[in-house]
Amino acid sequence: MARILITSGPTREYLDPVRYLSNGSSGRMGSALAWAVLAAGHEAIVVTGPVDATYPPEAEVTRVVSTEEMRDACLAAFPTCHGLIAAAAPCDYRPVEVASRKLPKNGRPLVVEFVETPDIVAALAERKESRWIVAFALETHDHHARAMDKLRRKQCELIVVNGPTAIDSPETSLDVLDKDGQVAASIAGDKIRAAEQLFALIADRLLARSAR
Repeated sequence: MARILITSGPTREYLDPVRYLSNGSSGRMGSALAWAVLAAGHEAIVVTGPVDATYPPEAEVTRVVSTEEMRDACLAAFPTCHGLIAAAAPCDYRPVEVASRKLPKNGRPLVVEFVETPDIVAALAERKESRWIVAFALETHDHHARAMDKLRRKQCELIVVNGPTAIDSPETSLDVLDKDGQVAASIAGDKIRAAEQLFALIADRLLARSAR
């Protein structure tokens, strides 16, 4: 039995007490992956941003809001896990300053300076050791080339490529790329079945290998 860390959903980076930067990630894929992991007889450790999606009661679920909180929760859980499936869509940027009060409209443009948030997968890759990493890459152009750059920089064994049509949708279309840039699988359909097929590939390529 393996312990699998799964990140799921979006994160939020607040501008003031009521406004935040985020995205439309629903957490459906993360939830479906947790069910698939459990159905295969393994343990699912889920770190999720704010979503309406439900997770299996058997899963260990940690709920977070910001990208930094997601990173910290993952860093705490990763040492006890065999691998990571990074299905979350964390914010890449946050405001330099967060206003303590709601920002009023004043008829003038609002200029906000942003900085990059921590890179969760890169932080875990630094502590990878014998563990494996499977990341998602949502791209709008040059899908495979950009995904392969991410795979190499973040020391992933596999990378799952999808597009913006998957956001907040019950269905998805995925290409799974290996370290050689080959398409290990193309998967399309509802996210429950897609997660089952994806985890079957992960189990065959990564869990079976580590058991030998």
